[in-house]
Amino acid sequence: MELYRRRFLRLAAGAAGSLAGARSAVAQAYPSRPITLIVPFPPGGPLDTVARIVADSMRGPLGQPIVIENVAGAAGTLGVARVARAAGDGYTIGAGFVGTHVMNGATYALQYDLLKDFEPISLMASNSWLIATRKSMPANDLMSFIAWLKANPDTASQGTVGVGSPHHVAGAFFQKQTGTRFQFVPYRGAAAAMQDLVAGRIELMIDSPTIVMPQVRGGTIKGYAVAASTRLAVAPDIPTVDEAGLPGFHVSSWSGLWAPRATPQDIVARLNSAVVAALTDATVRARLADVGMQVFPREQQTPQALRAHQQAEIEKWWPIIKAADIRPE
Repeated sequence: MELYRRRFLRLAAGAAGSLAGARSAVAQAYPSRPITLIVPFPPGGPLDTVARIVADSMRGPLGQPIVIENVAGAAGTLGVARVARAAGDGYTIGAGFVGTHVMNGATYALQYDLLKDFEPISLMASNSWLIATRKSMPANDLMSFIAWLKANPDTASQGTVGVGSPHHVAGAFFQKQTGTRFQFVPYRGAAAAMQDLVAGRIELMIDSPTIVMPQVRGGTIKGYAVAASTRLAVAPDIPTVDEAGLPGFHVSSWSGLWAPRATPQDIVARLNSAVVAALTDATVRARLADVGMQVFPREQQTPQALRAHQQAEIEKWWPIIKAADIRPE
């Protein structure tokens, strides 16, 4: 009996070794065909732009092209669900941002778990938003504007890109931090909201430098503060909220890449290495800077850093969203 037992254990060990060897061989061969990167929004938007810039540069390190597939709808939930259902073989990955991988979890009944159903690959880029008002606003700085809002409750309107959007959530955060009240006006896009801000039909926007700075430079709107602890290179004369009297009102739109749950860690590591190589490239960094994006520091370009950042953002934004009772239409 002991002889049979030893023989069985040797065979089992051999089988396990063969299986591990097979997994290693598969990982070493990865990728052997093009990779699909799902962007959960239409072409041309901020996330799509960042994803295309980074994916194009990942081709060299991976030796295979990355094909962008835009799966838009339902505030990005359709595309993210597509990634969640995909095979964990490294051939389907997804791009996302604070809206899809943080805020949607507090506003939608999702068919996937934002933390458990995905393997983080890497953070990509971010941009700190600005607080801007119509040109005719009598206040000339942030604290004067807050005082005006308090003196005129429920009078002002903020342009957003929809209920539950990061713009809407940022506005709810602003109300909470300042004790002010104003209305939210949803638009089909930030460009349309900006048109109304320039025309003076709404009073306030909290949005990215790409949207805000051209109008500030043109003198058609007022830029009060950057919602961050450091000033922006593209707006060196605009103070931070900490400098302007509203410390801690930090709002940024950041993006990352995820793979489906159970994707082997050596494949995740291969993808992460390609992202890191892309974000090191001077041309990539310049292209991202041109659209108002800042690359995350090298120490934050790890799967673990993306997971920690996403978790911290959930802990920050979900209570704000729920306290404001923000629900999809």
